[in-house]
Amino acid sequence: MLKNALIYRIEHWDQPSLAEIADRLSGSPFVECGLTQPESAGWVAPRGDKHDALAEIVGGQLVVKLCAERRAVPGSAVKQQLQAQLDAIEQQTGRRPKGKQLKEMKEAVVHALMPRAFPKRTDTLVWIDLQARMVWVGAGSTKRGDVVVTRLIECLGGGLKLALLQTELSPATAMSLWLSEKEAPSGFSIDRECELKQPDSEKATVRYARHTLDIDEVGEHIRQGKLPTQLALTWASRVSFVLTEALTLKKIQLLDVVLEGAGVDAANAGKDDDGFDADVAIATGELRQMLPALIEALGGLHERQAAAAPEALPDAGAEDAAPWETAAA
Repeated sequence: MLKNALIYRIEHWDQPSLAEIADRLSGSPFVECGLTQPESAGWVAPRGDKHDALAEIVGGQLVVKLCAERRAVPGSAVKQQLQAQLDAIEQQTGRRPKGKQLKEMKEAVVHALMPRAFPKRTDTLVWIDLQARMVWVGAGSTKRGDVVVTRLIECLGGGLKLALLQTELSPATAMSLWLSEKEAPSGFSIDRECELKQPDSEKATVRYARHTLDIDEVGEHIRQGKLPTQLALTWASRVSFVLTEALTLKKIQLLDVVLEGAGVDAANAGKDDDGFDADVAIATGELRQMLPALIEALGGLHERQAAAAPEALPDAGAEDAAPWETAAA
C-alpha cells in the first residue's frame, strides 16, 4: 500500500463525518492539466475507479489519495529556442535583450512549448490512523509531503493541524549508536544496506549495498565523523524498510510471513473483488504495530509532542466512532 512514508502527528482536529469529508474532497477533484497549464492536483478515488468514493474507511482506517500532474518543458528545448530568438534580435538591432525583456521572452517560449510537453502524473496515498493520531503520507521527500499536507489541511476542515513526527533521539544519532555497538534496537534487526555521509562541505559518502554491516569498518567511519543517513531495518521479521536521517521510511515491504498468513485469512474471510480492503487492512495492521516500536527505539516522542494535550479523537474501534461507521455504511 505504501512504498515510502512520511509520518505526521495530528495535533488538533475537530473530526467531520466521513460524508462531510467526502463532500469536501469532491469540491477539489483531480482535473488533467490543460495544454498550457504547468500543473494540476486534486483528489481521486483510492480504489482506482473514478466512480468510487474519494474517501474510504477500512477497519477504522481512513484512506484518501491525491493525484498530481505536471507538464515540464525540457530546459534544453527552452534554451535552444530562446537562443535562436536572441540571435535574431541581435542581428536585427545590434543588441541582445537582457533583464526584464529576457525574462519575458523566456516565459513566452515556455508557454509556447507547453502544449507539446508530455504530462507526468503522480499518485500519493494518505492513510489517517485516528486512534494513534498519525497521518501516513506515501511520499519519500518532505517537499512532496508538504504539498500533500497543505491540501489535506485545506480540504479536510475541522481545524486540522499536523506536525512531522519527532523523536527524542534523531535517527542519525540512533543509527550511529546501533552500528557502532553492532546491536539493533529491541524487536529489530539491521539489514544489509546503509549510507554514511561526512557532515561537511565535501560530504564524503560511503554506501553499503547487499553487504553485512556487522564489521569494524562501519564503526571506524562513524568514529571519523561520518553519520548514517540511511539504514535498512526489519521489524519482527514482518516488515522491512530503510530509515532515513529525516525519519522517512523508504522501501517499505511486508515480508513473506505476513503475506502467507494474510492469504489464509483473506480466503477465509472472503476477499473483496479488487483486493483493496484486504491490502489496506494487512498493511495498516502491520505498520501501526511497528511504529510504536520504532518510536521507542528512537527514545520516544520528542518532549514537545509527548507533552501536547491529546485531542478527543474517537477510537476507530470504539462506540464513539459510530459516525464513521454509519457514514461508511
